[in-house]
Amino acid sequence: MVESVELSGTTPHFRYRRPPAGLYVDSQRDNKAFAYTDAHILLSVDNGRTWQHRAAFADAGHITFSHIMANGNVLFATEAALYLSTDDLATWAPITVQDRDGAEYRPHTPQNPARPGWYFHSLSGVNSWDIDGEEMVVWGNYCNVIGGAAPVNIYYSVDGGRTVRIAYTFGRCPYRGDDGSPGGGPEGTPLGDPDNPVRARHVHTVAYNPVEDAFYACTGDSDRPEGLECHWLRGTYDRGRDAWDWQVIVSDHLNTRYKSGGITFVDGRCYWISDANGPEPHDRGVFCCAPEDIADPASHTLLFNPGVESGNMIVQDGVFLASHCAPASPLNTGIIVSLDGGRTWAQHDLAELGRRSPCRFHHRNSEGWFRVDLRSEWVTPAEVLFIKPLHAE
Repeated sequence: MVESVELSGTTPHFRYRRPPAGLYVDSQRDNKAFAYTDAHILLSVDNGRTWQHRAAFADAGHITFSHIMANGNVLFATEAALYLSTDDLATWAPITVQDRDGAEYRPHTPQNPARPGWYFHSLSGVNSWDIDGEEMVVWGNYCNVIGGAAPVNIYYSVDGGRTVRIAYTFGRCPYRGDDGSPGGGPEGTPLGDPDNPVRARHVHTVAYNPVEDAFYACTGDSDRPEGLECHWLRGTYDRGRDAWDWQVIVSDHLNTRYKSGGITFVDGRCYWISDANGPEPHDRGVFCCAPEDIADPASHTLLFNPGVESGNMIVQDGVFLASHCAPASPLNTGIIVSLDGGRTWAQHDLAELGRRSPCRFHHRNSEGWFRVDLRSEWVTPAEVLFIKPLHAE
């Protein structure tokens, strides 16, 4: 049994702590948390105080995604393999993804077996929603940076992770075939849908708006001669037909607010944070608008401009948490916070944590703590951080 040891600090707006070294707490939900070490996977039912369920898992150090279902199932993935446990990690089974027609969707054979591609890694920590009394998991893979080249997909499950299917596959990019390198290259094995002209490097966020019963996804990253890669898509799901309809609602340059992340809907309004970079001037900040105005920048409200790029944000119960992308920030570990629904803002440098990019913000657990990845550069997993707003004490 692994006991948790808290290392704490305080700012004027929140407390923060880290789990013990060697334990990567990858996801949480209510009182449960899923973690891994170099050789084991673990599950806690008391917010990480103790880890009652533990099992050997040879590829634990390669886990890139996990999600705890409302029914207790744990869906988790290594780079190119997906697993489900329905019994608190006593057993688990591989999940074979189905394509849009219901056929088996198998990962490609990698040029370098050590870099099979990040098929299932998500940059967002919020990947499921209660829709008409049933949980629906929908997420896109943030890939083609490290770990090898991968096709860019949006996945979904409506049955507790037992069946995972593809909701959308982006087009084949001529610059990111699998050549064995960390992010792919033009000489590699082509990946993606050759018939889809909508191309992207990876998915930044998928979010759900219950007012419209619609999903939104945004992607990055580049401006290419063949077309732009920063898109916003709107998708609707027909449960009776198990079918999706996705439409691109806007595509724009990498230095605009549409290179973004952290999409969240509150009372029907859309909130997001800009990850704009590339040529100046940069169109940055936390924005909001009505969903029908997403493609109209003149209708957007700028709530706060942190002055640096960021593609990571969560909004829950009036609390906004976002972060700085470390390579572009004057801060070591920059946290952006609003405790009053976006009316006032602050930024804090958790400098003692080193130069880190916080991402994958998970909803607060039953004790009020948000869970956050800390990444070296902007994508390599390093440590985990927990944040608790002071007004939640």
